[in-house]
Amino acid sequence: MSQDGPNTGRGAVASVPPMRPASDFFRPLAVGAPQPLREVPVRPSRMIHFLDPGNAKMAAKVPGLIGTVDVLLGNLEDGVRAEHKPAARAGLVRIARTTDFGSATQLWARVNSLDSPWVLDDLTTLVAEAGDRLDVVMVPKVQGAEDIHYLDRLLAQLEARAGLTRPILVHAILETARGVANVEHIAGASPRMQGISLGPADLAADRRMKTTRVGGGHPGYLVRQDPPATPLGGRAQGAGVPGERAAFQQDLWHYTIARMVDACAMHGILPYYGPFGDIADVVACEDQFRNAFLLGCVGAWSLHPVQIDIARRVFSPSAADVAHARRVKAAMGDGTGAVMLDGRMEDDASLKQCMVILELAERLAATDPDLARLYAGEPADQEG
Repeated sequence: MSQDGPNTGRGAVASVPPMRPASDFFRPLAVGAPQPLREVPVRPSRMIHFLDPGNAKMAAKVPGLIGTVDVLLGNLEDGVRAEHKPAARAGLVRIARTTDFGSATQLWARVNSLDSPWVLDDLTTLVAEAGDRLDVVMVPKVQGAEDIHYLDRLLAQLEARAGLTRPILVHAILETARGVANVEHIAGASPRMQGISLGPADLAADRRMKTTRVGGGHPGYLVRQDPPATPLGGRAQGAGVPGERAAFQQDLWHYTIARMVDACAMHGILPYYGPFGDIADVVACEDQFRNAFLLGCVGAWSLHPVQIDIARRVFSPSAADVAHARRVKAAMGDGTGAVMLDGRMEDDASLKQCMVILELAERLAATDPDLARLYAGEPADQEG
């Protein structure tokens, strides 16, 4: 290992990963495997709620989560001790086989990383014993398109052997500098790609960032107000005292989230913010989730029940935004030209932005009765 660390790739020749011909891209990679999807199914996934399926107390709460969370994810990787991984894997199969998830909740699994001794058992067991119930496999520490190509072929072989009629999709976690550098290739590596999540803790370590926080900002990463100037243009007394000048904390993850969102948008898959580790700081959690939402993410991970409602609220458009979008759509008519509405110019670009809000609102309202009433201007149901 060099002094620069294990993931620098020093001495390697940078190149564009080879791609399958366009005519082959949507062909199954194994005889008898299901036909790959040409478009990612866009279902509500505002919160990806994690649980340890080997924990009996957590597993007992699963029935109460159905219909409450958009995605229920059985976690087999970080947070599960090595000696408990077989029990977690068996617990996830048991949950999959005995639970009716209905149409409102998806079942995902986070398997172990591709360089671990457990991932092959994770994949072979899950596909064989619960593949018809599993919507998405989340894969940690994806480094490049080659990781997705390996999964693509293996899953096709396992699906064919299990007789599955629909493909299991793949969700990559962006947790290394190399993964960020290759994010566009990862996003377009396979028709199985459902989306990508930011994994800030592992990425911070891989980048050698000097933060021990799991997501969120850092009080040391800031910009500061300019010092006051004297009438002659010099610095006033006290300019060197930090407390006398306003400081503004910045977002450590803005660049990475924006790059991930661009890669996902280019390839028609979905971007997500990952974990926010300070469970008690619900205000900062909501702020981080909202930053991600405004930049284009469709959801985030929830590590604790308190974060479920935060994600549901943040990743659902507000009633005011939906009402404004409807007014713009009505005022724009055929979508050409420009109109003045409440003192602001609205044109074709405005309408496109508003359609993003309206399409999301329609999709969420189809499975969330409270949102349907809210967007219709009715009071939400207060029962329960």
